[in-house]
Amino acid sequence: MMKKRYRIKKEKDFKLIFKRGKSFANRQFVVYLKDNAEVPHLRLGISVSKRLGNAVKRNQIKRRIRAFYQLHKTELKPREYVVIARNPVKDMDYHEMEKSLLHVLRIAKCIK
Repeated sequence: MMKKRYRIKKEKDFKLIFKRGKSFANRQFVVYLKDNAEVPHLRLGISVSKRLGNAVKRNQIKRRIRAFYQLHKTELKPREYVVIARNPVKDMDYHEMEKSLLHVLRIAKCIK
């Protein structure tokens, strides 16, 4: 489980990251990054559109993304991350999602 302080929930935080952050993408995910000097650890926000399926499916995708960050948080630079899942994600299993997220984070040079 991710602690509250690691999550991005407020709309204004999301908007700030979209406005000031940099974005990196592959076919499955868009990741927005923003450095935040006030917070010494990584923070994660997740966005999964209704087009990706019903609530059960969307929550499953979010759980998998959180599990990925939980597993890899020691390798990732302490920044604010907003992950947006694109359409192909709905047909992926955890390992495919992990591979894809690692790919996009390598592009973004976020892995230590």
